[in-house]
Amino acid sequence: MALTTRIPIGIVAGLTNPLDLATGVAELNYPKLFQWATGTGANQADRLFHDQRTLGASATESLDLAGGLTDPFGATITFARIKLLAVYAASGNTNLVQVGGAAANAFVNWVANSSDILNVRPGGLLLLAAPDSTAYAVTAGTGDLLKMTNSAGSTSVTYDIVLIGAGA
Repeated sequence: MALTTRIPIGIVAGLTNPLDLATGVAELNYPKLFQWATGTGANQADRLFHDQRTLGASATESLDLAGGLTDPFGATITFARIKLLAVYAASGNTNLVQVGGAAANAFVNWVANSSDILNVRPGGLLLLAAPDSTAYAVTAGTGDLLKMTNSAGSTSVTYDIVLIGAGA
């Protein structure tokens, strides 16, 4: 199977400040484009996982990046490296979606240590991209679990996740 990926990201913002004789304007146009061809090297990827998932109140799940997920055609995926991690927390969530912090076999080389957790607020997005050939290594059996947690016990949370990576 061939995987081609194009991820355009842009920030367009403008700040205005009315002055006595004119209006001061500071504009930002910050486009970035990630494009990956099929393969396992720099600017390449060959594995894709995406899903919308729901966690019950105070629930957790550990996504096994080395053999525990399936691609859109039902084939088992084994990531060796993660090139893109995207987590979107549904805007209707009451609680946070927490990413990271697995107690054992944690996929952690994208944070400082295994206890690190990133909070994705309702309507928020966590986006991590690493187009180089090293990316974020997944080590089967010892460093392959990505923990996802609902931050509180009051309601469920829904989140979308996209993982793009390489199998070798």
